[in-house]
Amino acid sequence: MAGLPPLSEHLLRRAGFGVGAAETSLFNRFTYMAVVGQLIDYDAAAADVDSHIGTPGYVGITTRGVFAPNTVINDARQRWLFRLVHSPAPLQEKMALFWHQHFATAYSKVSSIVGTTDGARMMAAKPSEDPGGARGQLELFRQFALGNFRDLLLEVAKDPAMLVWLDGRLNTKARPQENFGRELMELFTFGVEHYVETDVYAAARAFSGWNLTTVGARGTASAYYAFNFNAGQHDLAAKEFSFPIYPDGGRIIPARTSTNGMQDGIDLINALAVHPETARRLARKLWAWFVDETAVPDDSFVASIADTYLQNGTNMKAVVAAVLASDQFRSSAFKRYSWPAEFVARSLKEVGFVGFSVNDALTPMVNMGQQLFEPPDVNGWELGPGWFSTARTLARMNFAAQLATNQKFGLRDMARPYKQTPDTLVNFVVDTLNVPAPPPDVYAALTDYVRAGGAWTGSDAQLLNKAGGLFHLVTGSGQYQFV
Repeated sequence: MAGLPPLSEHLLRRAGFGVGAAETSLFNRFTYMAVVGQLIDYDAAAADVDSHIGTPGYVGITTRGVFAPNTVINDARQRWLFRLVHSPAPLQEKMALFWHQHFATAYSKVSSIVGTTDGARMMAAKPSEDPGGARGQLELFRQFALGNFRDLLLEVAKDPAMLVWLDGRLNTKARPQENFGRELMELFTFGVEHYVETDVYAAARAFSGWNLTTVGARGTASAYYAFNFNAGQHDLAAKEFSFPIYPDGGRIIPARTSTNGMQDGIDLINALAVHPETARRLARKLWAWFVDETAVPDDSFVASIADTYLQNGTNMKAVVAAVLASDQFRSSAFKRYSWPAEFVARSLKEVGFVGFSVNDALTPMVNMGQQLFEPPDVNGWELGPGWFSTARTLARMNFAAQLATNQKFGLRDMARPYKQTPDTLVNFVVDTLNVPAPPPDVYAALTDYVRAGGAWTGSDAQLLNKAGGLFHLVTGSGQYQFV
């Protein structure tokens, strides 16, 4: 079956969510670096596929009255999964998922404090569709998917969901709240080895007064929570750190007037964003996300990507372009474990989605260990082999069976040109699902499955049974769990 070169398929699994018919049609004449260019240089406006939600030719959604992804969290989950399947800018969604893990924030805590409606808005509101123009955290990640990391850090520090999640809304000069300052250093930038406890207290004081307010008349649809620098609650005294804050090596943020107090937090963010250890830590995280979870990060890769990050002023577009162009990335096929969101999106793209609703995938994804907008704690999900307990693996296999059964008529029709022999049918399924060539014993088991039940004739009745069964077996196999 004609498809894309293996290297381009590898790229689209890692920098996207698999290789469906749309990707094959679009990229079949592109060189590898041309595909990289298309993925990197996406037009966010042109990539907005939300207008296709609920229309024929796209995976379905399930409505409970009015579909309201800005205010109902399960609808927001459906919208995001829809985007993973259909966005013409898959790298934007891939990086949004990366940032969702990096800045792990859970809807359950947010909604418990501000309510379910405002909680959903804080997590997922699309400004152009929100009555007050509120921007949810996901839209922040999509906006800065390949943007400047320093700018993203600043926006995250002001993000309403984060201000609730890490209690910044409670940070006052009398009672500095340490959660955000600690995670800013430990998880978001240079890591736990590079700060001391006194830095946590100093950071809390630097961000005192970075609170929430309500914009608009309370009780109206347009009212929403927004960042507010409360100058009266900012600690004006100097703050000393154990690491440099300024290019001249200075470690003390000076005392300031209340009018200029917000600059304290900005100075700290600026320092952390360009710290060499932040550069190296991000390089290692990108190694695990894009390159290889089965081996320790390559020292030369980390050094090169960290240098690209620093030389380009923390611009992630240049960084990710360098990752995708690297020899280490090119040679790392099937060395990263797929997340449940990736597994589901890829399955829908490569198996089919006619008559299927993304809502039908939400509970299976929970059983696989991932609920969008609900990481278990500030560390995010346990990645790699952590996705694959017995119960979670069974959930993947059950989803593969559910989807293959749902798509069996379409799979029969797709398989007709390849019905000549059990081997041609197996090869068609393996090629369509973009998995490595099965080992001889696995290949033999697949062809034996096709032959079971009588002599193979390639009839429609046989194809209806066996094509769907093969797609189930392969998508549920160990090989398909790697990207």
